[in-house]
Amino acid sequence: MPDVPTADTACPRVLLFTDTLADVNGVSRFIRDMAAEARRANRELIVFTSTNFPCEPAANLRVFPPIVAMPMPRYSNLELVLPPTRAMLAAARALHPDAVHVSTPGPVGLLGRFIARRLRVPLVGTYHTDFPAYVERLFDESAGAICHASMRAFYAPFERVLTRSRGFVPEVERLGVPRDRIAALTPGIRTETFSPSAHDPLLTGFTPGVLRVLSVGRVSVEKNLPLLAQAWALADMRLREANVDAELVVVGDGPYRAEMERALRGTRHVFTGFRHDAALAATYAGADLFVFPSRTDTLGQAVMEAQASGLPAIVSDAGGPREIVVHGETGMIVPGERAAAWADAIVTLAIDAPRRAAMGRRAAEFMRAHSIRASFEHFWALHSEVIAQCIVP
Repeated sequence: MPDVPTADTACPRVLLFTDTLADVNGVSRFIRDMAAEARRANRELIVFTSTNFPCEPAANLRVFPPIVAMPMPRYSNLELVLPPTRAMLAAARALHPDAVHVSTPGPVGLLGRFIARRLRVPLVGTYHTDFPAYVERLFDESAGAICHASMRAFYAPFERVLTRSRGFVPEVERLGVPRDRIAALTPGIRTETFSPSAHDPLLTGFTPGVLRVLSVGRVSVEKNLPLLAQAWALADMRLREANVDAELVVVGDGPYRAEMERALRGTRHVFTGFRHDAALAATYAGADLFVFPSRTDTLGQAVMEAQASGLPAIVSDAGGPREIVVHGETGMIVPGERAAAWADAIVTLAIDAPRRAAMGRRAAEFMRAHSIRASFEHFWALHSEVIAQCIVP
């Protein structure tokens, strides 16, 4: 017999279901940050996931061993799992949640959607990833259309869908979600962690005197990194002619890495693999310029982290990152499909140290207003509002 919901609006309890928590990506970092803020604020946000990857333990993180787990096709460092339905449903029922939040449309997210229906509590989600655009870029238009139809079906029963930026509100509307059920979440990061003061040569291994153009994220085609490889080849040649000692630093890993290394052969570059926590913060702060060519990211958490660290950011004119860069002040917004335009932007800021430094200072100032605390409070207020609207008298 389905449970009948009784919500406590004064102190609601929200269960968040995610397929990504231990992975190295912006979504998992965002979820861990939300969980940490909930602990700080004494709010009952409890994260459910199923993975074999090691997760840092915390009081409000529940990790369930999967029934089956395998590498995700094309992404061997990501995991595709079959979560334990009975165990997760029993645990969720015992907690008597007032709402369920689904952060990912994978197997764990699907289970969260099912559990919300079984427990008869409101369902909220975040549209973190533009999967139809990713699939179309990785495969073809027909695959993208199939993915779009799947996303329409997935999000149909949600009482509220959050987007990471205002620009993706129309994308969620195109999935059939009514406009009054969509809300753009206030963006935020850990500004106390990512700042110019995090610079530490011992953590980065950087030698002084080299201008570093930084890229952080999954090394994959859908991040538009083939364009960055073309742009850096052009920029590197021009910077050599200008006698500028520079290198492209690629932080992260993924299925495009080997091909990107081949494309960058003959240029000055280094791949560091993944970096975490203090080492990642130090890497941002130790670089000079940030590049993020993705056209499909719904926000671009790395762009925010880079700017908070004092780096001007060059981003694409499509996707969420353009909303968190002030063109000409904290960075530059350039056409996302023109390698020559990207090379021009990189060279322009690389050879103009005073302008680059001024933009970096402005970027750090700009990001100080984008704290993770403010983002969490907005996140929580939206859930409280949905819960209040769905209470059974």
